[in-house]
Amino acid sequence: MNHEHLGLLRQALPYINRFKNKTFVVKIGGEIADDEKTLHSFCEEVALLSQVGIHVVVVHGGGKQATQLSKQLGIEPKMIEGRRVTDEKTLDVVMMVFAGTINTEILAALREYGAEAVGISGVDGGILNAVKRPPKNVVNEKTGEEEMVDYGHVGDIHSIDPKLLVTLLNADFVPVMASLGGDDDGNILNINADTVAAEIASTLKAEKLFLVTDVDGILRADKTLISRVTPKEIDRLVAEGVIKGGMIPKAASAVEALKDGVGFVHIISGKKPSTLLAEVFTDVGSGTMIYRDPA
Repeated sequence: MNHEHLGLLRQALPYINRFKNKTFVVKIGGEIADDEKTLHSFCEEVALLSQVGIHVVVVHGGGKQATQLSKQLGIEPKMIEGRRVTDEKTLDVVMMVFAGTINTEILAALREYGAEAVGISGVDGGILNAVKRPPKNVVNEKTGEEEMVDYGHVGDIHSIDPKLLVTLLNADFVPVMASLGGDDDGNILNINADTVAAEIASTLKAEKLFLVTDVDGILRADKTLISRVTPKEIDRLVAEGVIKGGMIPKAASAVEALKDGVGFVHIISGKKPSTLLAEVFTDVGSGTMIYRDPA
């Protein structure tokens, strides 16, 4: 073993000891699952976490792939304020993609690297009990006028029953969970995957939540990485317009998770090799770590 490897191992050991038997929740965005090479490289890192005794739950959506399949089937995707309007046909597509294609691709990639992965959705074991999102007033970007929007089969989480997840984790399985939930009337609802990951992490009192995306983390206006940040600083960055667009809901999910007892939240890129391992096992890290404001 060369000196470089020894140095890496020495650096990693205290972290391995600290995180053994702790729970990590890793949310993979559709842009990671879209490229086979990227997905397999990232899943190798997830499998390694599992092999050093960390309990890992993977949560995923797959919006990009749902949009592609919708178009192939001649269904025009409709997005309002970054949220998918899920009518009957779109729900069929979302179920096929989330609980079908993407879930199985992630399982196969994890299996390649020796992780015992199990594919589920929030409907399994009644994990995600959801309620249909009520119609709400939204300002039409083109006309500037308010209009009532019904998001269709889109759910908000009402409660979580972690029993199945805990059972799987205790048996050293890696649950891979699609962001679908059910309600008491047997309806299936599409739920935002960042929200699912944050709420699952909170319920399991996870040590860490990872939101894995296609950017390095939260970036300053000059595109340099902010490697550590607190919720107070996030509020300021949102107000200043530094955090904008799709990063706003991610940052909000992160802050909520910290409030609800998650130890740390990390926003990292899944597009570059070793980002997950660098974030967990090195002092420098690779993305943005969000930690509680000092009291």
